[in-house]
Amino acid sequence: MPPEILLKIFSYLDAVTLLCAGCVNRRFYHLANDNFIWFRIYTTAFSPKRCNWKVNSAEKTAVSTNSLSVEDKEAGYWKKEFITKQRASVKAALARVLQPVNPDTGLPVKTKEALRISGLYWVIILKAKNGQEYIMEHTDLSVHDSSVTIMWYGKNWPQLAMLSALDLCGVTPVFMDRSKTPSKNGPRWHSLIAKYNLSNLTESTMIGWDSLIRIFCLHPGLLVGLWKREEELAFVMANLHFHHLVEKSTLGSATVPYELPPHTPLLDDHPEYGLHGYQLHVDMHSGGIFYLCGTFRNLFTKKGSIENGYVKLVVIRFKNNTEHLPLIGKFGLSWRTDVFDGCIKSCSIMDVTLLDEYGKPFWCFSSPVCMRSSGPSDGPNFLGQTYCVDYVDSEGKVHVELLWIKETEEYFIVSLVLYLRTAKINQWFGTAY
Repeated sequence: MPPEILLKIFSYLDAVTLLCAGCVNRRFYHLANDNFIWFRIYTTAFSPKRCNWKVNSAEKTAVSTNSLSVEDKEAGYWKKEFITKQRASVKAALARVLQPVNPDTGLPVKTKEALRISGLYWVIILKAKNGQEYIMEHTDLSVHDSSVTIMWYGKNWPQLAMLSALDLCGVTPVFMDRSKTPSKNGPRWHSLIAKYNLSNLTESTMIGWDSLIRIFCLHPGLLVGLWKREEELAFVMANLHFHHLVEKSTLGSATVPYELPPHTPLLDDHPEYGLHGYQLHVDMHSGGIFYLCGTFRNLFTKKGSIENGYVKLVVIRFKNNTEHLPLIGKFGLSWRTDVFDGCIKSCSIMDVTLLDEYGKPFWCFSSPVCMRSSGPSDGPNFLGQTYCVDYVDSEGKVHVELLWIKETEEYFIVSLVLYLRTAKINQWFGTAY
């Protein structure tokens, strides 16, 4: 078919269909880059009377209707301009949705709505040693109060020995229309969230097991389950905290994660007194069951509580019985595949949201954790087996001590301490602890 006829046909297509047509073959790709077609689509979409999204004045583009200026641009110029403007419109729309903040949690009020209207879903990209890639869409999703848990499982896993790395990406439509239900058809935008090295699935990262599987924790927040017998993939679970979740899942690129805007140090009125007025919300949960859901306000620590590069923030004191909290239900981490399911008793998911004295999120994470035995209690007020839960990342540490009460068959948290890196505090407040 002559190119003139194909261009005439292409001129009747909308942007989504035109982009899809460009994927058919090389000839269609070059024809579907035609500047006259894309210039018409651009001016129709972003003329002042037809614009569906409000954009900042700095983002407005002055375009000439002179046909000569269209011809002067390289092929595909107006397609790139249209996609760039669409992405800016999506970014501005999501920013408006996420603007209202809950003063109690410090997190956006409408995160769940933003996830829904953006059409966001998540994929893992399994990368083989020979360069081949396997893309898998999530098979299950659970949205909690401050985090989301995403599951991948099935029968078509590649052999683990072939794999070297795993990428976690958020995927959204390039073109978002709030008047329509998001569709998985059409061009998609991949936003890299994190990269994981599968060679780290070793004894040092294994956090639990049962009769069928062993589970491994890779930071940040990834849980990998391997069948015990075959040493092959059983499932992958990603745990993502709500803090900057939408931005990380939509505003990065396929190869570069979203970079948070530069932080402006907050004024610390009384640095000589240390930290004060902090608020912690911590959840421990799995499979929709919450073992702990606690909020702790007016936390403080003195400037002298600095040791080995960490500031110690005590939340629950071992010697104060009135602060001790029970875990509700049978503690464990639920897992499932398309064939089997189970529960690993020693593990769960921990969500932590720490707000500074101004109510701003200071440290947030969602991660698998495991409970390890510490031996019999040697305290004068307790009789029973003690356990601990530890979490460490680049910004701080969490240490939890628990006591097993045999008579009532329940765990009690008898100590909860946060250790915040002084480098993080100094960067946050512009101090020099």
